[in-house]
Amino acid sequence: MKVQLPQKSIKDYLKIAKEDVEELFEMAKDLKDLKIVHVNATSYGGGVAELLYTLIPLMNDLGINTQWEILEAPMEFFNVTKKLHNAFQGAKVDLIDEELDLYVKINKENAKNLDLDADVIIIHDPQPYLIPIFKEGKYIWRCHIDTSTPNKKIWNKIIPMACDKYSKALFHLEEYIQKPFEQIAIEFPPSIDPLSHKNKKLSKDQIQKIAKRYNIDLERPIITVVARFDPWKDLKSAIDVYRILKEKSDIQLLIVSAMAKDDPEGWILFEDILRYAGTDPDIHFLTDLKGVGHLEVNAFQTISTAGLHTATKEGFGLVIAEMLWKGNPIVARPVGGIKLQVIDGYNGYLNTEVNELSNALYKIISDKSLKDELGKNAIKSVKEKFLTTSHLKRYLQIIKEVV
Repeated sequence: MKVQLPQKSIKDYLKIAKEDVEELFEMAKDLKDLKIVHVNATSYGGGVAELLYTLIPLMNDLGINTQWEILEAPMEFFNVTKKLHNAFQGAKVDLIDEELDLYVKINKENAKNLDLDADVIIIHDPQPYLIPIFKEGKYIWRCHIDTSTPNKKIWNKIIPMACDKYSKALFHLEEYIQKPFEQIAIEFPPSIDPLSHKNKKLSKDQIQKIAKRYNIDLERPIITVVARFDPWKDLKSAIDVYRILKEKSDIQLLIVSAMAKDDPEGWILFEDILRYAGTDPDIHFLTDLKGVGHLEVNAFQTISTAGLHTATKEGFGLVIAEMLWKGNPIVARPVGGIKLQVIDGYNGYLNTEVNELSNALYKIISDKSLKDELGKNAIKSVKEKFLTTSHLKRYLQIIKEVV
């Protein structure tokens, strides 16, 4: 199914990244006659959809005909692909023959039904991974998850089925690259859109109205976690960090999330985390179920004293770059792409243990000059490495190589 997209102009980014924009115009000259198609599981919820909502309109604005197709599949299929997602990140799960058959069947149907007649097709994550078996073309696999220690039994069952159909394989970090992709794999970190509703500057009035609507006290410190309800995010540890810190400081915890269509496991975890949090009025669950959209997430990140991220596995963690872009330090576990973004002692702190995470947050809350210095560095680090324009340059270079 084709996704309808808003229009965006690359010229709007000139004030933020002038050199990148000028280079993009030059790079696009050789690609204007091409058609590119991106394929993923859902147009809503999670970092992949957010990336594509920015990148695809900008590719079109550069004169490159670019479309976005999403899979049409029953919920049973997404139950299977969630298993694959977890297995690729190292979980000990089994895949029975009926589940594998369904996975193959839905990929085959979508290969037939989606508009995939293009010069280059970019397949995102495991859900549509098998499509190249059933439709000829030049394919790139864009893997957005942490595959540093995959469940080899599942990896070796799924990956060989289609790996020879791909010209390139893109991973967030070099350490995620596994056999048999070594020869075609490229380290390829993602980005945030500084002009999106989630990242643009909000007025003081907008921020105050949103905080009031969700009963958030702007006079007290705010610790914010933005994460899906996913076992790898370890949100119970985030609540533990808050409870330790609460003994020393009158803080609030915001747990901000969206309920993704392709993640049925999320609803079960949501209820579990709600029970774990109990009735503490200073733990705020802020989801799309309560009308939370990108502007609201922006406001929550902007008003935060600091960000917290307790994931034990993380493909990249765009929410880290988003929080840093608002000028707020992050305290996080040193996993996956977080290690690329949070520089310990420069724009935040990296720790593994709950007590250490809590202590780091207390340092930030207790010392405004420290928070301000970390926050200034936070903005600088994102501007240098993780904005849309640099990401788009990497895509155009890869497409040129594949063509």
